[in-house]
Amino acid sequence: MEPENQTYVSEFILLGLSEDTEVQPFLFGLFLIMYMVTFIGNLLIILAIISDSRLHTPMYFFLSNLSFTDICFTSTTVPKMLLNFHTESKIITYETCIIQMYFFMLFGQLDSYLLTVMAYDRFVAICHPLHYTVIMNPQLCALLLLACCLLSVLVSLLHALMVLRLSFCTVLEIPHFFCEINQVIQLACSDTFLNELVLFIAFGLLAVIPLTGVLYSYSKILSSILRISTRGGKHKAFSTCGSHLSVISLFYGTCLGVYLSSAATQNSRASAIASVMYTVVTPMMNPFIYSLRNKDMKLAFKKLTNTLSIKELLVSNLEKFP
Repeated sequence: MEPENQTYVSEFILLGLSEDTEVQPFLFGLFLIMYMVTFIGNLLIILAIISDSRLHTPMYFFLSNLSFTDICFTSTTVPKMLLNFHTESKIITYETCIIQMYFFMLFGQLDSYLLTVMAYDRFVAICHPLHYTVIMNPQLCALLLLACCLLSVLVSLLHALMVLRLSFCTVLEIPHFFCEINQVIQLACSDTFLNELVLFIAFGLLAVIPLTGVLYSYSKILSSILRISTRGGKHKAFSTCGSHLSVISLFYGTCLGVYLSSAATQNSRASAIASVMYTVVTPMMNPFIYSLRNKDMKLAFKKLTNTLSIKELLVSNLEKFP
């Protein structure tokens, strides 16, 4: 592009999911409900795990961190989208856009890494049950979590710094409901080769390597389960990893589906609508998957409900006294 088209960027315009003003109230209500369900559902999982000592195991340690990550992941995009619906404004400042992009990538990557670590946890539990407590000790769990966080922070920071070096044209419309890095890079007037190269490498870190680790872990798990002679033993082994396998399929299936479809089509608005699957729907579904198919979580929810009911009763009785 010509140099005169370059300008100092102070804000972008998020085109959102639809330009039809009559649909905006419906979308506001729909995403508000989905966000509240996501927030409350994942928060309940965290509280249930904290309150029940039986769930103080590596699997539930990583699950609680996954729930926290899902809350943060959704919170990077949905509140801003709801604000835009409410104020009927599509503007996002340059600084806010960079911050949103950074935290979106951070929590998205952390989600992927945690799912990989949880697959490794299930691999050790099923393939090496006698050594599980020795291998998955608290020190290793903390180290794995720290490694996931550091890698996510560093890769996201690299992307954000790479975007800061770009200059942008006068057309600053992003055909998305949040500052998606690919869409932002496409608006740049300067050379984006390095950005695209870093994105390609990061895609390997975010998707290919973790997904390979997950597939390897579950291939070993499946092999171990098939060697179990009793039907009850097989069912018990499947039940311990069924929920996690469902979440992995939902997360990676929607992510890969969105990015493969966006590469095959030039319809950015359709890609934005498809992105709702992994940015909003997947974090919302995780609490249901883990609670409905997990007896331990059901018992923990009952215990948490009883605890909250007792506390509420005590508070109401104390208020009766002067």
